[in-house]
Amino acid sequence: MAIGLDSVVAPSEDAVFRELDGQSVLLNLATGMYFGLDAVGTHVWQLAAENGSLQALRQRLVDEYDADPSTIERDLLALAEILVAKGLWSIV
Repeated sequence: MAIGLDSVVAPSEDAVFRELDGQSVLLNLATGMYFGLDAVGTHVWQLAAENGSLQALRQRLVDEYDADPSTIERDLLALAEILVAKGLWSIV
């Protein structure tokens, strides 16, 4: 399934999230695979837990960061693809 701004994501049932000094570690309990997020990725994870609409996340990031909106969108969609592929986010 293609992920786009119209997608809504949520942490998968197998995902465990732990924040450590502004960064985070994710664990997929089903696979035992760990995945790390930097400070921005951690912020995205936390925002998605509040509202998993990628369109809403994109807008919030555009409002918060001094970066080109197209770059934010590209990076957000790339992160979403990775997290879904690793079983850490589910598309709802």
